Amino acid sequence: MRFDLITIFPEFFAGPLDHGIVRRAREAGIVQIHVQDLREFTKDRHKTVDDRPFGGGEGMVLKPEPLFEAVEKLLGQSIGDSTQATVIPSGTSVVLLSAAGKLFTQETARRLAKLDRIVLICGRYEGVDERVAEHLATEEISVGDYVLSGGELPAAIVLDAVTRLLPGALGNEASTENESFRELEIEESISVAENSHRRRARLLLDYPHYTRPAEYRGWKVPEVLIGGHHAEVAKWRARQAAEKTRRNRPDLLVS
Repeated sequence: MRFDLITIFPEFFAGPLDHGIVRRAREAGIVQIHVQDLREFTKDRHKTVDDRPFGGGEGMVLKPEPLFEAVEKLLGQSIGDSTQATVIPSGTSVVLLSAAGKLFTQETARRLAKLDRIVLICGRYEGVDERVAEHLATEEISVGDYVLSGGELPAAIVLDAVTRLLPGALGNEASTENESFRELEIEESISVAENSHRRRARLLLDYPHYTRPAEYRGWKVPEVLIGGHHAEVAKWRARQAAEKTRRNRPDLLVS
């Protein structure tokens, strides 16, 4: 898979891309990552990428021209104009990182991991010309209900979440099957305010993990994990995952 990161701060990615799974995936040829400086597509001596919005308002907004031209150069084709529909190559997604986008989830990561190429446009906190969202980006994504200074951190998050789902990226393919937000259809009795309810959870958080020492400062590892009965361990983990989901993310549970 190829990732293209369009940003006005290309040096930002020197750190996040040089460590851990992303670095190993690059070295193994599983992913190719190209960081594109948006200012290379400006035409004035100040390399201006933003302007004041029509209608007034605070702050500056990223202009459409450099963004359209950057994506066109990366894809090697014209995107089009108002007289013709925008055509993006099959297997490619142009993602605008924006606080106004759809929420990025594990399911989004799984869907993106099936593509051949992802172009990530790092917006700025004041916004991007809406024509970019409407006619250039194939989707607009937000990593949470909060505002960041720009799209660089969200782009790194999306890149990491997608990369680790690619075959060979983790080494142990089973690693992605037993994580938080895995897709499950289970029913678990959960005690809520001393009443037992049965809820169906499609997405569960990960179950608790313990390691040595078996006792630390008086806190002991649950006996079931030491007994060696794999069936009982599996049941315990399912119950604990459901309970942790109820405690930390009840919104994932459907009555």
